[in-house]
Parts: sequence; C-alpha cells; structure tokens
Amino acid sequence: MIQKAFFVAATGQNVGKTTACLGLLSGLKKRHRKVGFIKPVGQEHVETETGIHVDKDVIIFKSYFKLNDPYEEMSPVLFPRGFTRDYLDGKIKRSALTSKIVSSFSSISKKSDLTIVEGTGHTGVGSIVDLNNAQVASLLNCPVILVASGGLGSSFDELSLNRTQCEKHGVKVAGVILNRVLEDKRSMIQEYMTKALKRWNIPLLGCIPFDSLLSQPTMKDFQQLFQVELLAGPEYCLRHFEHIRLVASSPETYRTFTTPSQLIITPADREDIILATLTRYWDLKIAHPEDNVEIGVLLTGKNPPKQALIDQIRKAHIPMLYAPVSSFAALKMINSYTAKIRLEDTAKVQEAIKIVEDYIDFDSLLEMLN
Repeated sequence: MIQKAFFVAATGQNVGKTTACLGLLSGLKKRHRKVGFIKPVGQEHVETETGIHVDKDVIIFKSYFKLNDPYEEMSPVLFPRGFTRDYLDGKIKRSALTSKIVSSFSSISKKSDLTIVEGTGHTGVGSIVDLNNAQVASLLNCPVILVASGGLGSSFDELSLNRTQCEKHGVKVAGVILNRVLEDKRSMIQEYMTKALKRWNIPLLGCIPFDSLLSQPTMKDFQQLFQVELLAGPEYCLRHFEHIRLVASSPETYRTFTTPSQLIITPADREDIILATLTRYWDLKIAHPEDNVEIGVLLTGKNPPKQALIDQIRKAHIPMLYAPVSSFAALKMINSYTAKIRLEDTAKVQEAIKIVEDYIDFDSLLEMLN
C-alpha cells in the first residue's frame, strides 16, 4: 500500500506554516475519511495532564480535530533545552531519533488515507543535529509544500534558498503556498508568482489573503511577552485588539481620539488617563449595555498602579496588566512580537481554517499526491 503524505515547511519564521496546516487538514478531512497529522520534530512544547511533553501545535490539531492517534506518535521527537549540546556530546544518537520518527509516521500513515507532516521553521532548521526539515522529509520520502510570505521578489528568493536545501537531500518541492498576501496585490502576485514557479515546474497551490484577526495579539499573548499576570479582567484574556495606542497626551486629547477594540498603553502613574479610560468605558456601557466594550489596558513604568485604581478596573472587568518597563520599550516589544494561534482562541483557529481553506487549490494538491 502506498502511503500518501506530504511535508509542510516554511521559508522562514512566523510565515504562517501552522495556519496553512490548519486549513489544509480541515479541507482534506472533507475529501478523505481519515487524515493523519504528525509533527516529527518539535521545539516549543507543553506538558499534558498526563505528564507527557508534546509539541504545542500537536495539542491544537489533536484537540480541535479530535484526532485519535496518541501524542507520542504525533510528536515523537522534541528539542528541549540542552538537547543540541547533548547531541554534539554524543549523548543522543541520530539513529534513535530517526527510528522514533519513522515508526511514528508509519503507524499514523497506515491508519490514514492521507497524512500531513508539519515541519519546524524553514528547511534548514535542525541542521545542527542532522534533522533539518529537508532531511526529515527525505527520511519519510515525502514531497514538500513550502509556505512563503505573500510577496513576489523577496518571497521567490526565499523559496529558491529553501528549494536548494530540498534538492540537496533529494526531496521534491511539490507546491507553494503564499500567505498573508495584501488584497490589493493578490491578483498580481498570483499571476506573476505562477509564472516564476513555472521555471521549476512547481504549482502555486494557494494565495492566502492577509487577515488582520490572525495577526491581532490577545491579552494572553501580552502575558507571555512580558512574563506577568493579568491584574484585572482574566475572563477576557483572549480578547483581540485591532488598535494599539500609546497614550502620553492630555486626557482631553485622549478622549477625542478613542476608538473601539483598542489596547491602551500608558504609564501606571498617569492616573488621569486611567480614569479617563474608565469614564469612557462606563459611558459606552450605559449607552449600549448589551455590547462588549473591547478595551484593554497595559500599564508601564517603574512604579506599579495603586490598588484603588486596580479595584476600579476590576469592577469594570477591563483586562489589564502591568509591565515594569517604559511605554516605549513595551511598544517596541509588541511591534516585534508575532501572535501565535492558541487552542483556546477558537475564534482565531476557525478564522485561520476558513481563510486558508477558501484559497487552497485542493484539486491540484490531490493531483500532485496521486
């Protein structure tokens, strides 16, 4: 029996590989009875209730799609802290790692009509331990689908570099998916990237438009970024924000330019701004009691907020956290941060599935596998 499978790798970090895999798995489940999923090598992992350490993406896929394969098979190899040094010191053998990967893949693929193998980052990630994505794809005899940023020239350059790594290990690049393509450029990029890929005889399987929701961080993301806990509004830890605003102006100017779905960043000693935010919140709540007022507050500075202000914000159920850094440093950290998809953030998971599924050419994908 020929086991149908393909390997999904990205051309770089934070390109949207997991987002693409969510849409691919959802779309393929509508076309096949059993679709398997495996992430052979994981870097960021979490501990399950049973004490098993599993790649965080595997948790999302197994739980959301109700996959029956055991965690140990879906996430056979992890790179915990110190793994690279142990490998280079000879304490970990490559043969043991490849044996686990091949065994897990064989078990899952035998039970599946089709299997998605998710890589870790670009094709060169893992080279220091002789298990980069191209090597793993070669080990499993899987064609690779590359996910790239939604541009033209720079995206093609990155595709070229990653394709070279695949060629080095005898792996076929069977398709390309462009992610986060600006809508006003989508038709142009789709046309010209298709032309560019023809020189390699590689199809463009999808041109996924940019979706603002998928890039919007939540308060839980900010908790992780600043390594702090919410001081108020924990029930809204998954609230998304369309706008992030650093407030250093007068309360009068601030009140003039308030917008919905906004995270306010201001020093903790700017009590005038905090009180103005509370006033604005209660005005909107009184005028529209049935609506959620989607405000969040990030307080900064050396001195934490006074307890009386915390109590007032808690009463309003406004999600708020305090980070002991300057407002400028906080904004800089946020601007360089890429929000990841979380299992509990069902709105973002469902949006990722829909936006990808709608723009993938599944007929070409299945034809490639056949």
